[in-house]
Amino acid sequence: MSKNVYESPLSSRYASDEMQYIFSPDKKFSTWRRLWVALARAEMELGLPVTQEQVDEMEAHLTDIDYDVAAAYEKKLRHDVMAHVHTFGELCPKAMPIIHLGATSCYVGDNTDVILMREALLLVKDKLVQVISHLAAFADKYKALPTLGFTHFQPAQLVTVGKRATLWMNELLMDLEEVEHRISTLKLLGSKGTTGTQASFLELFEGDHEKCKELERKIAAEMGFDASVPVSGQTYSRKMDYAVLSTLSGIAQSASKFATDLRLLCHLKEVEEPFEKNQIGSSAMPYKRNPMRCERICSLARYVIADAMNPAITSSTQWFERTLDDSANKRLSVPEAFLAVDAILNIYANVAGGLVVHEKVIEKHVMEELPFMASENIMMDAVKKGGNRQELHERIRVLSQEAGANVKDRGLSNNLIDLIAADPMFGMSREELTAHLEPSRYIGRCPEQVEDFLREYVTPVLEANAAALSKKETELKV
Repeated sequence: MSKNVYESPLSSRYASDEMQYIFSPDKKFSTWRRLWVALARAEMELGLPVTQEQVDEMEAHLTDIDYDVAAAYEKKLRHDVMAHVHTFGELCPKAMPIIHLGATSCYVGDNTDVILMREALLLVKDKLVQVISHLAAFADKYKALPTLGFTHFQPAQLVTVGKRATLWMNELLMDLEEVEHRISTLKLLGSKGTTGTQASFLELFEGDHEKCKELERKIAAEMGFDASVPVSGQTYSRKMDYAVLSTLSGIAQSASKFATDLRLLCHLKEVEEPFEKNQIGSSAMPYKRNPMRCERICSLARYVIADAMNPAITSSTQWFERTLDDSANKRLSVPEAFLAVDAILNIYANVAGGLVVHEKVIEKHVMEELPFMASENIMMDAVKKGGNRQELHERIRVLSQEAGANVKDRGLSNNLIDLIAADPMFGMSREELTAHLEPSRYIGRCPEQVEDFLREYVTPVLEANAAALSKKETELKV
């Protein structure tokens, strides 16, 4: 590629070759030709003057696209579809008279867009499953490892490292359901004509309405779809683009939440993303281990979330049966959203498959906060020994503030247990109090919740998508 012109970093740095191919010129224009073949074949089968020889000639030239010829035609005609009609026609002289018969530009343009979006969603689905698989293994491994839970990023009750991973997975399962819904419900535009009335086809079929409907059924079946949209103007509703990009935005939201959590855990030195042997964290500070992959996820996710507004605005501003102010925008917004989500999932899989857990640091942080969390259990034991619950509650509140000051103002360790042991109101020895400092007593049903979640929700998804797990994962470019 020339280095004196702009190139999209989504292509050069982030997105996979597979996703880039789906939105490549080769894929786009060969799909146009497949649609022209499907149209001609259906018209032939429904009695129009199209021959098998013409259909065969077209099928023989689905992929040999001369882009220089097409560019020359477009410069002359100022119309991309007609440029490719003529380019195709040069290769298919016998079929040239019937290529694009009865159709308008959106027959190839819009139908191709739907086909490409569905193929891209299938690739996204596979990559989602791969990420979920990595997180499932991680959650199972660390299902019982106590860690500080955080609300407002302040220490709260304990959870486990594995339980936290189920929160990430649960959002991805929601995204997967959305992806599957989009895949199953996307419909072709079909053969609707210039304003969606099918008038051109009704003319070709001499007023036979059933043949007009059968034409759409045949084209949809050949392109692998169950149906075409029931009604339209010249284009399919741009709400379809918005629905697809909203699904992609949901994935970006989930990934960014995960990556943000990882960045915070990296700051705490509890869990880190993979860091390669020769990786440099900072050009100035050799000791740095910046969470650059998670930062990249957040950065790309922000782009996708914002990009989802493009088809929303486009959909809301379309006039009557069609305007062309959608075209330039959707050429950018739809492919770039898919390339960005593809990149996000590539990085997510890489990070989730190589997470580094620092158990001793996690334990240290737990033990620093555990005396505060144990205070309620300690209070209840003291009540059992004859103490007054209300008086004990107030006394623990005062001692907790003193212990907090010991930590925050003096930089010392949490001495709440020593303070309680020295207070005759509680009547408990230090040994009795220390028995309350077992982290596993404060994780509730975390291990069981992880097991239940994996068994009931995750494993069935992984088993149903075993083919995705057999595919080689995308290596990161940078």
